[in-house]
Amino acid sequence: MTQTAETHQIAEEDRLRADLYNFIGLLLAGPPDEMLLAQTASLTGDETEMGQAIGTLAKLAKVSKPMAVTSEYNKLFIGLARGELLPYASYYLTGFLNEKPLALLRQDMARMGLERADNVFEPEDNVASLMEMMGAVIVGRFGTPAGIDAQKAFFNKHIGPWASHFFGDLEGAKNSVFYSPVGTVGRLFMEIEAEAFRMSAK
Repeated sequence: MTQTAETHQIAEEDRLRADLYNFIGLLLAGPPDEMLLAQTASLTGDETEMGQAIGTLAKLAKVSKPMAVTSEYNKLFIGLARGELLPYASYYLTGFLNEKPLALLRQDMARMGLERADNVFEPEDNVASLMEMMGAVIVGRFGTPAGIDAQKAFFNKHIGPWASHFFGDLEGAKNSVFYSPVGTVGRLFMEIEAEAFRMSAK
């Protein structure tokens, strides 16, 4: 890492996009602790569909205890044999884990100088890692911030084809309570991003 994001001017809108990617990634990487629940509870929404989803998430965070959310997280993503959902690009795109989408992601990660942390054992194509990677790409956490074309290429290749479907499944999952509005926020954000990238081609 020879450069840092601080050496580049990042548009406020892009910083906010990266923050939302990172926030969603953090909520999906593991059960939120008290601090993350408190931060989530302090969010405020507006009358838009996204604003209402954020407001619902904040209200749930206010009344949720870490132990209850941990139990919900485990039912959704871990389970005894497997959780209710498998949040991996390979699974959503091929029906199997550790398939071609993961190999293609690893190639792109190597090209961008990204690698899985030593203490992370999940395949890199899980939704939390991809949200974090997209946030990093936008602000240049591992080098120069990516331009719109590079952002669009990464999104369209690794996130766009499946993440909205996953977030929709999370919204309606049997065990989703706290995570249902996380799914709504994620689904709406993916739709906004896909449309913005589509418009950027014009």
